[in-house]
Amino acid sequence: MFLPKYPDSPTPPTAHTHTPTEPAPVQRSLPHVSISPGAIAAVVAGGVVLTALVTAVAVSAISVAIAAVVLRSLLRDHHRR
Repeated sequence: MFLPKYPDSPTPPTAHTHTPTEPAPVQRSLPHVSISPGAIAAVVAGGVVLTALVTAVAVSAISVAIAAVVLRSLLRDHHRR
């Protein structure tokens, strides 16, 4: 069995050890955001308008679908006569 030969007096590797000074504390501050009542009113008004538009589109789509079903039924009855 082969055993490695170690030196009689090992010398530690030369390494530069840097002792850091105490780092400055990191202060993270968030930017101050102020919300004015006018901005809140604008967002609410925009939401109301968008909701009204979506509702109008949905009602129109339902009306068109109902009209299509009624017209199809009338045309089918007309062709049977």
